[in-house]
Amino acid sequence: MAFADMVLPSNYGPNFKFNPDKPNFPVKGLRFVGMISMIDPPRASVPDAVSKCRSAGIRVIMVTGDHPVTALAIARKVGIISRNALCTYDFAFRDDISLSKVSEKDKSECTAAVVTGSDLRELSDIELEKILTTYPEIVFARTSPQQKLKIVEALQRLEKVVAVTGDGVNDSPALKKADIGIAMGITGTDVSKEAADMILLDDNFASIVTGIEEGRLIFDNLKKSIAYELTSNVPEIAPFLMLLMLNIPESLTVMAIIVIDVGTDLWPAISLAYEKPETDIMTRNPRNPKKDKLINRRLILVTYCQIGVIQAISSYVCFFLSMHIHGFKFSTLTGIRSDWENYNVNDLKDSYGQEWTFESREKLLRKGIASYFLSIVITQIADLLICKTRKLSLLEQGMSNHVLNAGLLFEIVLAVIVVYCPYINSVFQMEPVEAYVLVPALPFAFGIILYDECRKYLIRKYPGGFVYRHTYY
Repeated sequence: MAFADMVLPSNYGPNFKFNPDKPNFPVKGLRFVGMISMIDPPRASVPDAVSKCRSAGIRVIMVTGDHPVTALAIARKVGIISRNALCTYDFAFRDDISLSKVSEKDKSECTAAVVTGSDLRELSDIELEKILTTYPEIVFARTSPQQKLKIVEALQRLEKVVAVTGDGVNDSPALKKADIGIAMGITGTDVSKEAADMILLDDNFASIVTGIEEGRLIFDNLKKSIAYELTSNVPEIAPFLMLLMLNIPESLTVMAIIVIDVGTDLWPAISLAYEKPETDIMTRNPRNPKKDKLINRRLILVTYCQIGVIQAISSYVCFFLSMHIHGFKFSTLTGIRSDWENYNVNDLKDSYGQEWTFESREKLLRKGIASYFLSIVITQIADLLICKTRKLSLLEQGMSNHVLNAGLLFEIVLAVIVVYCPYINSVFQMEPVEAYVLVPALPFAFGIILYDECRKYLIRKYPGGFVYRHTYY
C-alpha cells in the first residue's frame, strides 16, 4: 500500500462529504510518503481443496471486501480463477477498474470476471444473474454485507444450492440466507456463529471439502443399505400373492420372514454403513435435491422390478423342486391349498397317486419353506455384494469391508442353524433340506452379480444413456 498526503484547500472542511467511489477531491499532485507491503497467504491445503471442488462439480465463488487486485491475485493463486483464464478485470484495470466500461467484445473473450461493489450497485437482478451464468469463474471484490446477501439471493433464484462461509458480523445476513451457512470457529464472531448452520472448528476451507466427501459417502451408503433391504421384500411378498392367484400351499411363513428381516438381513444391512467411498465419489456432479432422494423411482425399479423378481423366481424354483422330488408336481400343487391345510384329509394324493396324511404333508411343506428361505439367503448374499457399489465394478471396490465380511458369515451361519439345528428349526417351522435342492439358487445368485456388473459397466460407458437414466439410483 502506497501512502501519500496533500494539504487540502480550506473549502474541504470538516463538513465536506467525501465520495471515495467517485472522487470529488484532488487525486493528483500528492506527495509520496512511503509504502507498506503485507501478505496473508492462503493455507497450503486450499488449492487442492478448490481443485477437488471443481472435479466434484462444486462452483467456488470468492466474495471479499479486499481490493480487486488483491482478490484476483489470491483467486488465481488458489485456483478459483485459472491462471491462464482471461478475466474482465484484465481489461477493466486499464479503464478505471469499472466493469461497465469493458466492451462487449472484450467481455465475450473472457471466461472469468471480477465484479466490484460499485459495479454491483449499478447491476439489476437480471444483469447479476446473467453474469453468474455467463462466467464460470467469478470474484466479487469491495462488497458490502447487503451485496453479499444480494449475490446469495441471485444464486438461489437460479436454483443453486448455496453454501456461504464467513467470520464477521457483516457476513451474518448472507450466512442466514444461504442454504447452509458455515462460520469460522476460531476467528468467527458470536453473531456469525449464531447465524450459521455449521461451525468450522479449524477455520480451514479444506475441511469443508472433507465434509462434502463424508456427506456423499453417508448418502451413498444409506442408499446401498436401503436398496439391500428393499430387494428381499419381493420374495417375501410373492408367496402371499401366489396363495391368492394359484391357491397353492404356503411357501413362506411369518416366522421365516422375521428371521430374514431381523436376523439374516440385519447385520449385512448395517455393515454397508462401513463401506469405503467409491473412487469416483468426488468426481460426480452434485445431486439434484428435488429429484435425487434417498428413495426414488430408479431405486424402486432396480430393487423391486429387477433384482427382487430374480430372487422370487429363484426361491420358487427351489420350492417347487423340493415339492416335486417328493411327489408333488407344480400342476398338482395348484388349487389344493384348502385340502392341504385340512387336518381331516389324510388321503391327499400326489402326482403319482401316493396318499399323504396331514402330518406328512406338514413335514414336507416345512421342507419346501426351508428351501424357499435358503434360496432368499443365497440370493441376498449376491445382492449384498452388488450393493457395495452404485457405479463402480465390485472388482474395483474390493472386499476390504471386514464388518460386511463378518455379516456375510453371520448370515450363512444363522440360516444353517435355523434350518438344520434340531429343536430350533421346529420353532421356525422348517425341516432340513437336501443340498441339491438349493443348487438352482446358485445360477440365479451368479446371474444377479453378472447382470449388475453389466448394468454398472453401461452406466460408466454411457453416462446419461438409457441405462444410466433408468437404473442409476
